[in-house]
Amino acid sequence: MTATTPPRLPRPDAVLVQAAIAGALSFAHLHDIAEAAGQHGWKAWAYPVSVDLLLVAAWHRMRTLRTTGHPAGTAWTWFAIALTASLGANVATAGLLDLAHVPAWLRILVAGWPALAFFGGTLLAHNTTATATDSKSAEGELPLRENPEPAPATESAPVTDTEQDDLPADEPVLEPDDDVRPDSRKPVVGTKRTGRKPAASMDELAEIVRPAVQEHGPTQAVIRTVLREAGIPIASDRLGKLTQRFKDEEARQHADAQASASAA
Repeated sequence: MTATTPPRLPRPDAVLVQAAIAGALSFAHLHDIAEAAGQHGWKAWAYPVSVDLLLVAAWHRMRTLRTTGHPAGTAWTWFAIALTASLGANVATAGLLDLAHVPAWLRILVAGWPALAFFGGTLLAHNTTATATDSKSAEGELPLRENPEPAPATESAPVTDTEQDDLPADEPVLEPDDDVRPDSRKPVVGTKRTGRKPAASMDELAEIVRPAVQEHGPTQAVIRTVLREAGIPIASDRLGKLTQRFKDEEARQHADAQASASAA
């Protein structure tokens, strides 16, 4: 047999117990003041309910207004009025007031409290509805702008040498015709212009880097450095073709020199 665990009783919360005791004492003091002021029977018990409910309603309304960012002046006013009524009753029943001979001004305050509490509760409830309507309207509205400014057009930046090297291998790179000069090329009808200048031909690139190649040799590093300083991007395949072109020229020159030496 499995042992059954006895149900655990809920532990009392000290804060709730303290609040219940304080509420009961305040409730009793308000009842005594109302009865001493000539309100008997159920009316004497309704007064403390009205004061405490107005106090709680004003406090709750004040927290709601703070959360939504609205001014809480009205809620603060009615919270102070209800708190004053509650504290006044507690102090008055501490022996400072003869409950057998209540002054006339206290009878007037007690008799006028129902109308004052009804007016305060109505204002708090109306303010709550107005705030909820404003919040829904603000959520449903869309920001309107007159004459919106168009977004600035971004210019396409020139493709650098490194970016061309990162192109996928299966994507073909369009190369210009070496026999056609760049200024004589015509745009193809139906193609989208990108704003970049047409790429230089192999002959033009060869003439640009030839002095450096003759001085330092036909290597890709030399050709790439010269073109980068000139601001001309070049793809990897074109760089290889250009390097091989100079190597072939150097080989032909070497062969011609050997042929001339043999003929002599």
